[in-house]
Amino acid sequence: MLQQTQVATVIPYYHRFMDSFPSIRDLAKADEDKVLHHWTGLGYYARARNLHKAAKLIVDEHKGVFPTDIEQVIALPGIGRSTAGAILSLALNQHQPILDGNVKRVLARCYLVSGYNGLSAFDKNLWCLSEQLTPAVDTASYNQAMMDLGATVCTRSKPNCEICPLKTGCLAFAGNEQANYPQKRPKKTIPEKSTIMIIPKITNSGKSQVLMEKRPPAGIWGGLWCFHEVSKHTQITKLLTTLNLQEQSREALPAFRHTFSHFHLDIEPIVIHCQQNELAQIKSEINEQQPQKWYDLSVEASVGLAASTKKLINLLKHT
Repeated sequence: MLQQTQVATVIPYYHRFMDSFPSIRDLAKADEDKVLHHWTGLGYYARARNLHKAAKLIVDEHKGVFPTDIEQVIALPGIGRSTAGAILSLALNQHQPILDGNVKRVLARCYLVSGYNGLSAFDKNLWCLSEQLTPAVDTASYNQAMMDLGATVCTRSKPNCEICPLKTGCLAFAGNEQANYPQKRPKKTIPEKSTIMIIPKITNSGKSQVLMEKRPPAGIWGGLWCFHEVSKHTQITKLLTTLNLQEQSREALPAFRHTFSHFHLDIEPIVIHCQQNELAQIKSEINEQQPQKWYDLSVEASVGLAASTKKLINLLKHT
């Protein structure tokens, strides 16, 4: 959870997650929808899917016991070298170096390492430093201290150098170059895309339901429940025909932008009020591998929802 996400954001999610999945075996046998539901709002959902896959592998290949060999840990889905080193050093005090974003910043400033995060030569140089500096004794305390130093003192902006225990040997501090390290990644223009989200809605005896589909495991919003999408308004009728639904009326909800790490998505949501049909009569030719679900707006979600889906559901509940 702490990959790409700040501690303050993670804490409530972590507690709920651990309450529901207190052991590796509990997580391994859990339904993916339930796992993704506990991740809704954290983003980067591949982390949740990988965590679920890793738990299953640990049960199947390691008898439910987390491996203690660094190569076996790295082989688990979603765990790279730094995360593996953090797990084994903090949990078992193994002599393993780490290199998360906070440690990168500390080392880059202390030793004036040129480059930016994601640049191969930059990462390689920092790994060499981390390997050289990580002590064989009390590795857990050292690694925790380095992460905390970067998170709380050697921060990205306005580092508190006056209280830093490394300031006497920090080359960036000596030359007042803290703001220049690590260097900023060259800016790239973020692409803009657009989509029309179709929300079929059926109301019966005051009970409203909307139709969603489960996305494929890979790709954007993988494994999450979302509304159907079309690229043009002229495609709406065909979609409804495929879903065996007859339109009564439609209304446009306010458009909004959802930003991913690599592009902006402009979303135009349209609610289609449909004629009351049998809820199960959804034609299978839409895609047998993408399950369909009528979601009751009067109940709380128990499945993983994409952030945009959750936003629209909350809007529908209050309109």
